[in-house]
Amino acid sequence: MQVIFANIMAIYRRELQSYFASPLAYAIACVFWIISGLFFVYILLDPQQGLIAQVAFRDQQLAANAPPVDITYTFQQLFLGNVMSSLALFVLPMLSMGLYAEERKRGTLELLATSPITNWSVAVGKLLGALTFFIFMISPLWLYEAIAFSSATPPVQPIVPFMGFLALILLAASVLSLGMFISSLTDSTLLAAVFTFVLIMSLWILDLIGKSISGPVGAALTHLSLLKHFSILVQGIFDSSSLILFASYIILGIFLTAQSVDTFRFQRS
Repeated sequence: MQVIFANIMAIYRRELQSYFASPLAYAIACVFWIISGLFFVYILLDPQQGLIAQVAFRDQQLAANAPPVDITYTFQQLFLGNVMSSLALFVLPMLSMGLYAEERKRGTLELLATSPITNWSVAVGKLLGALTFFIFMISPLWLYEAIAFSSATPPVQPIVPFMGFLALILLAASVLSLGMFISSLTDSTLLAAVFTFVLIMSLWILDLIGKSISGPVGAALTHLSLLKHFSILVQGIFDSSSLILFASYIILGIFLTAQSVDTFRFQRS
């Protein structure tokens, strides 16, 4: 067990170093920070359309008859549930596209496939490296949200922002895991990114498709939707079925990646 853990950590450090040494990764992170930061300020502080301005105007117009508005909950729904999830659908395929495609292009995938390190260990290490870089990308946003929520009255329950960012991390892990599998099928990073985006969009809209179909088939499609379970967790609801679904997608991606590398090794032998 210690050997497996050591192998995973070796691959993890190697993958993480490759991200922090990549100009493309920094470019993606900078664009992500700029866009998400602009939306953060716009949703909360815009003088006309921002939540604070809207609530202040609403209170002035309706006075005591206005029902209370939970700004923090509404902000989390708009920022994490809409903006960040949409940004993630574009950013995550770009983070996963080179996990194995670059190994194929450089000719090092065969070395990994025939090394003493198991394919599962390699896949887990690569996934953790990509996920850690994504967490690094969203960490400033967590800090901004914590500062904004610290002045809320009444105080925000810590479980609400925690569940929101947990949902984003689980979504990222699922997308990166499936994207890693697609990356193992080709030596083109562009194709890997495009096909990952198409696959994730398909899983994202299953909720809409399922709602249009009645019966058990529609219910099954809805249950498989990433959108549905992500939305549940962003609302601050601890739902075990959502956690199980995300874990299933993560394990499925790792399993398919290991099988893909095994097939590659068999073909070369």
